[in-house]
Amino acid sequence: MTNDAAMDIHVRKPGVTPLLSRFRPSGISSDLILPLVLFFMGVIAYLPGLWQVPPLDRDEPRFTQATKQMLETNQYIDIRFQDQPRYKKPVGIYWLQSAAVLLTGHDAKAPLWVYRLPSFVGGILAILLTYWVARAFCDPKTSFIAALFVGSTIILGVEARLAKTDTSLLWTILWAQGALARLWLHPTPKPDWRLAFCFWTALALGILIKGPIAPMVVGFTVLGLCLIKRDITWLKSATPLYGFLWLCVLILPWFFAIAKLTDYSFFQESLGHDLLGKVVGGQESHGKPPGMHLVFMFFVFWPLTGFFVLALPHLWRSRSQKMVQFCACWFVPSWIVFELTGTKLPHYTMPLLPALAICVTASLWNNNTVRQTNKYLAWGSAIVLTLPAVLLPIATIVLPLHLKISPSVPGVGVSILAAVLAIIAAIYIIKHRVHHAMPFAIIGAIIMSTGFWGFVAPSLSPIWISSRLVAAISKVAPCPYPAVAIAGFNEPSFIFLEGTHTRVFSGAQAADFLSTSQVSVPADALAPAASLTNTCRVAAIESHQKAAFVNEADKMGLVIKPSASVQGLNINGGHHMNIDIYVNSRR
Repeated sequence: MTNDAAMDIHVRKPGVTPLLSRFRPSGISSDLILPLVLFFMGVIAYLPGLWQVPPLDRDEPRFTQATKQMLETNQYIDIRFQDQPRYKKPVGIYWLQSAAVLLTGHDAKAPLWVYRLPSFVGGILAILLTYWVARAFCDPKTSFIAALFVGSTIILGVEARLAKTDTSLLWTILWAQGALARLWLHPTPKPDWRLAFCFWTALALGILIKGPIAPMVVGFTVLGLCLIKRDITWLKSATPLYGFLWLCVLILPWFFAIAKLTDYSFFQESLGHDLLGKVVGGQESHGKPPGMHLVFMFFVFWPLTGFFVLALPHLWRSRSQKMVQFCACWFVPSWIVFELTGTKLPHYTMPLLPALAICVTASLWNNNTVRQTNKYLAWGSAIVLTLPAVLLPIATIVLPLHLKISPSVPGVGVSILAAVLAIIAAIYIIKHRVHHAMPFAIIGAIIMSTGFWGFVAPSLSPIWISSRLVAAISKVAPCPYPAVAIAGFNEPSFIFLEGTHTRVFSGAQAADFLSTSQVSVPADALAPAASLTNTCRVAAIESHQKAAFVNEADKMGLVIKPSASVQGLNINGGHHMNIDIYVNSRR
């Protein structure tokens, strides 16, 4: 244990993790082998589904399409979705995705899994950095379990597979918090340049990725620690002046560039519309009352939440311990802000997940304390742990049947195995053998996540409309590089998969588009010069726009016989879609 502040809250107990030491060669530090195990666990946990699952509307393809356009135009300052500015988030995630594409030897037409690599790597970094943060307070084995809990949660399993900002934001916050914890625990009158560099660099990266969220979470932590200690002199070792200047050096060049390029409209959109809109009201139908994040937590932080219920009384009794104080300053004020914010999405609170994992794990690693737990609390914890695990196998059967397809047999089997492991963990909790319950719960959660993303999600073909529509267009288009218009199905995933120059029209406009004889090749089409004349036009018309399309096409003398059709369920709104594909021709 690296600090005596945590000695009262847990002791080293036998469990599954000490088995690692039996196979560890003598002379190799736990701080070397345990992070290596965590790394491979992250790879195994997050790899399934990375390339099998199509783009998940709507946020993910908006990010990937904006990155794709940066690569197509070599314009890495502005952020656009087709011809519209996308000024909701800073540029950090787009740079990371662009780097992933270029470093893997691809161009803008890279497959989706390449754009997802920053999130995949970010998920693994989040696990490793959770271990590093926990090591400021706890022994290696406790830190290892805390990191496993973070890595096995449902929410990180989702976000590590989607090309979005959230896992990248998480690891930057963890990097800053790990440095902050050490600065707070071991204040020195002299600057600690190494930790100060980590702290301010991580904070700058967090700002470039998702604006004010990283400063908010870290800033509340600093404020809370100052109030607890009733002293701010410990911050001197973080070199606030030089650190802030270094932060400005990192973030201001792009902010100045985007301000000049957009005549400051970036700040109006990102701060005035996006941020304040989410604070005041629910954007995009995501408004929820205060308390909903607590409801979300019991599912998205699973399996940790089962043990959180059990740990509550022990955390309260240990509230004077430094580790609990640090985690409380990290978790509580930012959680209150998220609850008071009008717009609520389950992933918003993910930056607070490691704080919960560290203090819950440490508080329950003392077997003698856990045996004093009220039996009703133990039963409540067991129910919280079991419920999601039992619901998933049911969902893997009911959902495909609802979509009129056969369930994935491997997916159902893996889900049942995960549920059995969770039930075993719940039985151990009831028997007050929590240190035995933890590994079963963690392994069950990892198996559940990999089974869902590796087998169940890819098999739900009716919800992956965009990928099937693009495949259908490529089969019926009489040219290699068709110009495509879509009416009635405006999902960003279709734009990303079909191409930047896909037109989004009404039914009548699509008919006019289809009737035009002049066909231009999209600028992003990487075609040989000889094939540039072999072009055509294709219109994909959803049934609600079909009447307007048919009426306008009839006026123009167009033959409107569909060449193919695609049906499916749009998960955004739950509407059934029937999309006909037409190729330009005349009577």
